[in-house]
Amino acid sequence: MSGKGITGVVLAGGRATRWDGRDKGLIEVSGRPMIEHVLDALAPQVEHVIISANRNLDAYRAFGLPVITDASRDFRGPLAGIVSGLTAARTEWVAIAPCDSPLVTADFVARLASACRDGAHTDIAAAHDGERIQPLFALLHRRVLEPLDAFLESGGRGVERWFGQQRMQLVDFSDSPDSFLNINQPEDRDLLEAQMKLRKSRE
Repeated sequence: MSGKGITGVVLAGGRATRWDGRDKGLIEVSGRPMIEHVLDALAPQVEHVIISANRNLDAYRAFGLPVITDASRDFRGPLAGIVSGLTAARTEWVAIAPCDSPLVTADFVARLASACRDGAHTDIAAAHDGERIQPLFALLHRRVLEPLDAFLESGGRGVERWFGQQRMQLVDFSDSPDSFLNINQPEDRDLLEAQMKLRKSRE
């Protein structure tokens, strides 16, 4: 499997309640919207990129990429964004990443794809940071669309719960746990910007 057979989906459809409702993907980190950092990292690794968003659609379209919305307007969480991404994708595999984690590694997709070479026995490869699963950093086969949609329609919302029910491989990212840092609240931004400066100094 190569990046040419993979669609990247950046999840930007949340309500960001801890940011007083501000759209996290558009909040600036190191002078640029967070989602722009994620797009720059993800785009070279996949064939197509789609943005999943539910607000500020014109601002997201300004990045020159397709923007999709959840089928439901009641903010069902990241699983709803994944359903939208799987529905819109025209490749068998879909790589997902959240809009609020600008430190996505350059080999993120390749490492996940390496766990899916035996595609008949793996439906999802998800990152593990050495301490816990990071389910919003994952590679999914489109065949999980139907069971995921059914899970949502039945009222299910738990991301890790649903992932745990699938044929999943965990991929070790314990060598780069900082790549999963995200900004859940304003105080996190200083830490993230410091990590970005450190990474840049090592390049």
